[in-house]
Amino acid sequence: MSEDEERRLRPTGWRVPTLLVLVGALLGLLMTNALQNLPLLPWSAIPTLLLLALAEAFTAGRTRRRIRREPGTEPMQPLSAARLVALAKASALFAALALGFFGGMALSVSDTLILPTHWEVFLTALGTALAAGLLLASALYLEYACRVPEDHENGDDPSHGA
Repeated sequence: MSEDEERRLRPTGWRVPTLLVLVGALLGLLMTNALQNLPLLPWSAIPTLLLLALAEAFTAGRTRRRIRREPGTEPMQPLSAARLVALAKASALFAALALGFFGGMALSVSDTLILPTHWEVFLTALGTALAAGLLLASALYLEYACRVPEDHENGDDPSHGA
């Protein structure tokens, strides 16, 4: 592998997010099982993660159009695209860990839903896990939107106009 290939930024694959989901789920299960009295989880993480997911999905749509230089858009500066890729990668890793952690918490209390505290923890943890899943999907879409199109997509095809 050449030095340029080693330093090249690669797209987020499926392995690292999957590993983070599993590690997060294990941590969520262990922490929930270790606590005698479960504290109520704040529900405010759900709308926060949903707003982040919505913002990243909206940004991804605009970014994709700008990188492809569609009519009515101005070209994107490379530094701006690099910052968005960094945001997308960080969001994807955080969202995968949060998805696993809160999913593990929900799974841990799912067998004792008779208790009112466990029912509230279950609903909040499940909602937070679903919101983290949406953030993960939005982050991966933003990362995808920052890719530069291949040369054959840009107009090397003779059927495209000049």
